[in-house]
Amino acid sequence: MISPRQLVQVAEATHLDASAAALRQRFPALHFTECSEDDISPRFQPALSVDLYDLYLISGSSGHCLALTNDLASATGIVIAAKVNDD
Repeated sequence: MISPRQLVQVAEATHLDASAAALRQRFPALHFTECSEDDISPRFQPALSVDLYDLYLISGSSGHCLALTNDLASATGIVIAAKVNDD
């Protein structure tokens, strides 16, 4: 489970260092992965969006594979998706 407060804390931490390695050190109970926003299907909406990143929730509740979710209660991690500048 990820609380709304944790999600905001992670978003704030991306301003210091958004790498998955740095976030794992700051939040060892959470799983992190990083990608580009264009790697995420447009059918998913970010749980939170900050200046340079969209944050998506991950659930490992199936026991096999990680999946994107909108449910904070079942979320076990966060995808840090770097926003793409199309200019």
